[in-house]
Amino acid sequence: MTNPQQQLQDALEALDVAFAPLSGLPFSVGGCTHCYTEADLEVLGGAVHRVPDQLLFSVALKTPDHWDNFPGLYRRLMPRIVHLLIADQLDHGLVASRLLAAGWRNWSAPEHIALDEVWHAWWRSVLHSHPITGHITDILEALAVTTGTLAPWLALWAETRTEAADLHLSDALDYWLIEDELADLHLGFYDELHATPQLLPWLLSLEDGRINATQLLEVQRISSS
Repeated sequence: MTNPQQQLQDALEALDVAFAPLSGLPFSVGGCTHCYTEADLEVLGGAVHRVPDQLLFSVALKTPDHWDNFPGLYRRLMPRIVHLLIADQLDHGLVASRLLAAGWRNWSAPEHIALDEVWHAWWRSVLHSHPITGHITDILEALAVTTGTLAPWLALWAETRTEAADLHLSDALDYWLIEDELADLHLGFYDELHATPQLLPWLLSLEDGRINATQLLEVQRISSS
């Protein structure tokens, strides 16, 4: 069996293959000419691999109303956006919100399946490595908001008994417990996912020793308040 990092690389390559037909189709890009020049729009309608990173960063984060066909444009650029997201070069919550706006669940089966495989491979690779590029809470936010649930990601976290997974859990709690954020935690740029109802019971269900005593006391206090 290949290791989790290789599985992620394989999934990313499969993602590129699944979306490759889109990059070869003619695509007319109309958009905000206050923010983008005609030359920018022309580049965005051409070969995806030729879009400069800086332009890609901008498109990945701009609001959908900047574009005549936001779902179509985001879909074409998706593989490159995902590569940048995994490299921690984009805002995780914002990209997840943009993916929802682009309607990624309604894309073709090969595209949908390839993207879902990347999400799972990414999460497995993270749970087997520490430190990582980025922060565990940002990655969980991207996955949970994009898929609409924390459940599969928390289940895999509970099942993964690696030192890395436990270190990530401690890191996450350090973040979630700041000013009792865990008591009313929302994920996504627009707070699309209320995480607390799924997250608190899960934390309390973990085996003894997964959470250190100090953090566990805080989780129990928040749960009982």
